[in-house]
Amino acid sequence: MKVIRLGHRLGPEFQVGKKEYLFFSGTSYLGMDQDPLYEAVLFDCIRQYGFNHGLSRVNNLQLKVFDEFEAFFAKKAKAEAAAVMSSGYLAGITAWKWLYPQSDLCWIAPDAHPAILPADLIPDSQLNFTQWKKHCLEQSELLSSRKILILGNAVDPLKAEIHSYEWAKEIAQKHQVTLLIDDSHAFGVLGKGVFGTYSHWIDPKINLVVSGSLGKGLAMPAGIILGKKEVIGGMKSQTVFTGASPGSPANLQAFLETQEIYQVQSKKIRDFSAIFSQETRSFSSVTGSRHFPVFILKDDSLADRLEKKGIIVSSFPYPKPDSPKISRVVLSGFHTLGDLMVLLEYLYQLSEK
Repeated sequence: MKVIRLGHRLGPEFQVGKKEYLFFSGTSYLGMDQDPLYEAVLFDCIRQYGFNHGLSRVNNLQLKVFDEFEAFFAKKAKAEAAAVMSSGYLAGITAWKWLYPQSDLCWIAPDAHPAILPADLIPDSQLNFTQWKKHCLEQSELLSSRKILILGNAVDPLKAEIHSYEWAKEIAQKHQVTLLIDDSHAFGVLGKGVFGTYSHWIDPKINLVVSGSLGKGLAMPAGIILGKKEVIGGMKSQTVFTGASPGSPANLQAFLETQEIYQVQSKKIRDFSAIFSQETRSFSSVTGSRHFPVFILKDDSLADRLEKKGIIVSSFPYPKPDSPKISRVVLSGFHTLGDLMVLLEYLYQLSEK
């Protein structure tokens, strides 16, 4: 698939020369950036707060919207506290920098996002998530009581696999467990409402921390960390938090004012994911979950054949230029049911050949 370079923002469709394409890629799961009502609110908030806020969060002059956003998001996510930052990557770094020095052992899921990886550690890519989980459980039985930091993603977006961490509760019966989960691809589409998976894994024996980007499903140039009050307080005491400029206050305010739109879009993409999963259940070349809007194309040639039909999907080598190509269909809240039907019609045609 050739590289296409555009000079405008992405949406459900675009034009190159005289040819029109439908776009099924990216990470705008809720499609908020294409909603005109959300856009109107955001523009008002930009006029109120400006395009950027360059002051440290601990400056003697502070904007109240940061505290209001953190309190609101934490409450909805069922966490005691939150720390909002300028990106999900910075949020992940801030989280592990506080948690890692306090642990005896660190167990890393094979698909853990680099943002939550301590600088001197790498995951074992030879294991899949199920094999790694089994290894963790086996190791926990052999060891005496330790402080164990477990790192992983809520979902692997490259394989469209949703992960469960119920098994960590078993380890916590014997060990002091801290569980750090990256929710970057979960916010907006997994868990209750748009607030991610934190509420799924709460356990009194586990020090649960969730971090991640809000720039994917929730369309905000920001990241967040969720956890217990004393843990978040410790993270906020680090220079990586105090010395960094925060995210855009205008986007945070717009989020607070547009909860109804977010809820509508979240329901829409969950419905679309279920429809697409149901309609492609008999296709051996398409895999995925009805609970996540990303579907894997196991036949790489489908991406090129869909492009000829006017459908652009995600298809490129990852994580390195010489890595195998990963081809995926990504659904978004900015799509219509008609868009979905066009894609399904072409998949039916191409799968029959």
